[in-house]
Amino acid sequence: MGVERKPLPSESDLNTLAVEQTWHFAGELSNVTEARESAAVFLGGLGRMQPPCSPDAHDDVLLVVTELASNAFAYAPGPFVLRLRAVADTVQIAVTDTNPTAPKPRPADLSGRGGIGWHLINAVTEQTITVPEGAGKTVHAFMPW
Repeated sequence: MGVERKPLPSESDLNTLAVEQTWHFAGELSNVTEARESAAVFLGGLGRMQPPCSPDAHDDVLLVVTELASNAFAYAPGPFVLRLRAVADTVQIAVTDTNPTAPKPRPADLSGRGGIGWHLINAVTEQTITVPEGAGKTVHAFMPW
């Protein structure tokens, strides 16, 4: 069964009016990579309009996008939505998925069984908020840009 892939938006699709973008994913493992790639394009355009506040800001946002998309794939069967919004000197990452359970830290397993992602997210973000959304939730992460 072939999977139809939509082309990623190009950086030229971003301008000073496009400070927010939303992507819808089917909930497949490959969507985690696609979410990260989409965020990288968004940040590339944003960086030309407004450079990040630190050398790590770009990679930190990509880390959070990857972790949230990975969690949506692993713990919430079905589709998920990624929204990035740039406001002033902040990037807001929002991932909506089908699991109403709020994320919570769990003991880290350094042998490769996980438990590190939520700790990483909270270490690099200024704030995270989980909002119930019908049969699922949206996790909002706010990061300096």
